[in-house]
Amino acid sequence: MQISINANRCEPSPMRKFHPLAVAAKKEGKKIYHLNIGQPDLPTPPAFYEAVHDFCDRTLEYEASPGRPILIDAVKNYYKELGVSLEDNDILITTGGSEALLFTCLSILDPYTEVIIPEPYYPNYTTFVHAAGGVIRALPTNPWEGYRYANRERIESLITPNTRAIMITNPGNPTGVVLDQKEMRMIADIAKEHNLFLICDEVYREFCYDDKFGVPTMAHFRDIDENLVIIDSVSKRFSACGARVGCVVTRNKQLQAALLKFCQSRLAVATVDQVGAAALYSVDHEFFRICKEEYRRRRDTVVTKLRQIPGVVVEEPMGAFYVMASLPVDNADKFQRWLLEKFSDRGDTVMFAPGAPFYETPGKGINEVRIAYVLKQEDLERAMDVLAKGISLYQRQVMNVKAHAVD
Repeated sequence: MQISINANRCEPSPMRKFHPLAVAAKKEGKKIYHLNIGQPDLPTPPAFYEAVHDFCDRTLEYEASPGRPILIDAVKNYYKELGVSLEDNDILITTGGSEALLFTCLSILDPYTEVIIPEPYYPNYTTFVHAAGGVIRALPTNPWEGYRYANRERIESLITPNTRAIMITNPGNPTGVVLDQKEMRMIADIAKEHNLFLICDEVYREFCYDDKFGVPTMAHFRDIDENLVIIDSVSKRFSACGARVGCVVTRNKQLQAALLKFCQSRLAVATVDQVGAAALYSVDHEFFRICKEEYRRRRDTVVTKLRQIPGVVVEEPMGAFYVMASLPVDNADKFQRWLLEKFSDRGDTVMFAPGAPFYETPGKGINEVRIAYVLKQEDLERAMDVLAKGISLYQRQVMNVKAHAVD
């Protein structure tokens, strides 16, 4: 029997691939500080649980394939507060942002057609593009330039007759880069001028640490209605990852029709999750302010601690809750394995996401890591201290041994 070419092109998630080693480490009695997955620890608003508790339909029926009307209305009202007017059919509810991205790729890509994506990028983009038979054209960045990518010449140099879309995350995962209005307008112009889809993953929109950015969304640019596809989700915004509710927002009627086919093929998003998600959109704006300030404190802690480690290269992220850093190790993947199998400090060790899978370009990101600052303050401080000790010991025990072997 044979596995599909598209499946074989996909790689394991760097955020989850070390799970078996983590399980073994915990059995040995180690405490692991998880910096590898963007799972917020802030409380989910009670409105979600209250709505689910009060839901008592006699029969739990299939919901409509485009989504539950009350949730679509809630999403419309949320965007209205951002100054964006949407119609009901501009919104399709999905099983998380992941399904929104997958359905979008399936709807716009043919075999060997291309998507331009700034690297490093969320590794599951690779899975979604490859599942649709597409190819990623990486837009290179580096830690010394703060991973910034909004450069017209660099972007246009990657456009070919096979290019179908530009895909960005704003604010960025894993880099925390936030585009300003001028940069957003420039990228929108490129998409419009070259007749490309512009796929904007905006699930971290509420987490911008400089007020000059406001609450960024490409949806304000009405001249790219036919080009624009926005990916959104309740997971990060409301600290509700387990709800698995997202959406695709587009005014392109042809794309809406294509997306709806995939929505119908999976029948419907879970009804109860949609009920809870609709209630989340009723929370007060104070919730976002509190969350943003907490993540800002955590960001400052991580960046300060990383900059105290000799040889680390890191830029201060301006959004989301991740930081990408270059570590003074030979191989971040190997270092992570060593941390789980060979190292502990008073019984503690750490997990991060090794950087190479966040790149399409071979050889890049080998010594880089993504750290998700989603732990409470005292745990985050301890985790960074353990990481610093791990780096120091790894350099002495592993890298020095290799250097002597070469000599």
